[in-house]
This record gives sequence, structure tokens and C-alpha cells, in this order.
Amino acid sequence: MNRIRTSPRRNWEAKVEEVGLTYHTPDGVTYWDESAYYELSAREVDVLEKAGNDLHEMCIAAAGQVLENNLFEQMGIPAAAVPAIKDSWERDDFSLYGRFDLSYDGVNPPKLLEYNADTPTALVEAAVAQWYWLEDTNRHADQFNSIHERLIAAWKKIAPTVTGKIHLGGVKDHLEDAQTVLYIEDTCAQAGLRTEQLFIEDLGYHTVNGRFVNLRGVDVNDYFKLYPWEWMWHEEFAQYLGRDICRFIEPMWKMLLSNKGLLPVLWQLYPDHPNLLPAYYTREELGKKQPSGAGYVQKPKLSREGANVTLIEGGVTVVETAGDYGEEGYIYQAIAPLADFEGNHPVMGVWIINHEAGGLGIREDTARVTGNLSRFVPHLF
Repeated sequence: MNRIRTSPRRNWEAKVEEVGLTYHTPDGVTYWDESAYYELSAREVDVLEKAGNDLHEMCIAAAGQVLENNLFEQMGIPAAAVPAIKDSWERDDFSLYGRFDLSYDGVNPPKLLEYNADTPTALVEAAVAQWYWLEDTNRHADQFNSIHERLIAAWKKIAPTVTGKIHLGGVKDHLEDAQTVLYIEDTCAQAGLRTEQLFIEDLGYHTVNGRFVNLRGVDVNDYFKLYPWEWMWHEEFAQYLGRDICRFIEPMWKMLLSNKGLLPVLWQLYPDHPNLLPAYYTREELGKKQPSGAGYVQKPKLSREGANVTLIEGGVTVVETAGDYGEEGYIYQAIAPLADFEGNHPVMGVWIINHEAGGLGIREDTARVTGNLSRFVPHLF
């Protein structure tokens, strides 16, 4: 794996905006960065693809352990959600997508940092923007990227069971979320489904009819939500979420996979697995298993975009990120070996579409914790 410096395309801003990446330079900060790209070998792509498939299978097994052993409290999941999660799991509710964040240097096995299994973003960048970059700059090469085709195929899979329209939405006044929802809507339409956008703030519950509805009072039978489940359970309609009256995408059982509290369960099930890092619910447990003075990372179970992450080495805090998470509790994970390309640390985002690995998006930063403004850099092989 190599990081190769290159010249951005002429009028690159207009080119990425044309395919939906309108948030390429938020507040003047470079987010989409095509002044470099990562070159992987076919073998390295195979390694990442296998890691994604293996880890997803292991996460499903770990979720089964949570259900079997009632580990919901340890994962910070509200008691009110538990029966609905169990029902969703038993129904095997449809799951569209997710994204593993992996540490990988091309030499050592990829290591799981977290699973963004509920509301992953950086989708437009991975599925579309970097593909058109490849077409413009390196047509002779290939890319680990069948995300678009797989999303359409996934929608076609459930099309016969859809009644009416697929409603889709996130929060209002959030550009990245809006463009992500718009792209997902496009894949729906290409699968032959009728669609309608509906912000999460405008999703309502009709108390007389006992249905979720849009602003016109029309039933919402299928709803793609770019909104975390742990937030859904604090909404006014939370008391109705357990009723099997609307198919939410992602499904409720994904609360188990999108929670970093699953990492200790994974490590207990698969100790010393090459794609896992030691992880425990307490600092003391991790300390007993590691060499004296070894570093570790403290992560909130429900944090997003690198928020409230603390990196400790030699008993000293060396990195501490800001945020609003932590009340739900923490997990403690061994430090992942980070690849270093001239001071840039890439994180490999392996996309899982309909339960199979189907693409790669790379975020990088000079900091050791990847955040919401860490650069997206295209790749090829």
C-alpha cells in the first residue's frame, strides 16, 4: 500500500459537486482531498474484503450472545428497547448497509476499531465521488467499489414487500445527511421503488389509526432513517417503536452492532483473532491482560465521529477529544497500530451492503483519532 501525491483535477470542486458531494470544503477545511490517493495491491483488497466479511459474521454471532445472555444493560441499551430489539432480530429485519472502520498498513492484519452499523456516512464519497475521480484520472486501474450496484440490488430484494412508498429522511439543516439521503433515495428509485423524503422531525404517529404517518397523514410503512436508534428512543413517538407497524431501515437489531459495547463481547468470543483488538468493559480487566504500562483507548459506547475518545500511554493522557457522549459508559480497547504515510494515518472504511463487503472509503488525519473533518482520500488498485 502506498500513498501517492498527485495534482487535483481542474475544476475538481465542480466535478464532485455534480455527483452530490457538495460538502467538500466545510468552513474552508479540506475534507475531500484528491491531492493524494492510496494505491493498494489486489492482495490487500482481498485482505480487506475478507476482514469485512469475517467481522460482520462475527458481529452477528456476538449480537446473538448479547441476546442470549441479556447483556443489554452492559451495552447501555434502554430497557424499553429490549423487547423490540428481540422481535426485530427474530424477524430478521432487512439491513441495508454498514461500515467497518479498520486500522491497516498493508502488512499486518486489519484491526477493527468500530462498526458504524446504523447510520454510516461518507457514502457519497465512497460510492460515487471517488469512482468518477478514478474514471477521470486512472481509467486503467480498478477500485474496491461495487457499493452503488449492491445498494440497488439490496432494494430490489425487498421491493416485492414494499407497500406504497419508501420514505427517507434525516435531520433538517444538515448538508451531509441531506446529500446522503438523496443518494440513497436515488438507489431506491433505480431499483424501481417509489420514494418520498420525510425529515425525522416530520415523522409522526397517528394515535387514532395507530400508524406512523407523514405530514399529510399518509401511512409510513417503510422508513429509511439517517438517525441513530439511541436517539429515536428519546423521541415523542418512542413508546410506539416496539409495534410492528413500520419497517425501519436500518432495523432495530442493528442497535447491537452499532454499539461499541459489542467489542468486549467480540473479544470474549474470538480471543486473539487477528482482526480484533483486546477490549473490555473495565480498565482493570484490560490492564490484567496487557503488559505493564501498555497504552489503551477509552471509548464511549455510543460516541460518533471520534468524539470523547481518550488515548492513554504510560499512564498519561496523550489525546482527548471533545464531545457530548459518555453517560452511557465506556469500553477499554488496546491501541491499534496505525499506518503512517508521511504523518498521515489512514482508516479503512469497509462497506457492508446486504451482509457482504462491497467497497472501501479511506479517511486520513495527522491526528491519531479520526474525526468528522478528517480527510477523505480516494484509492485504486
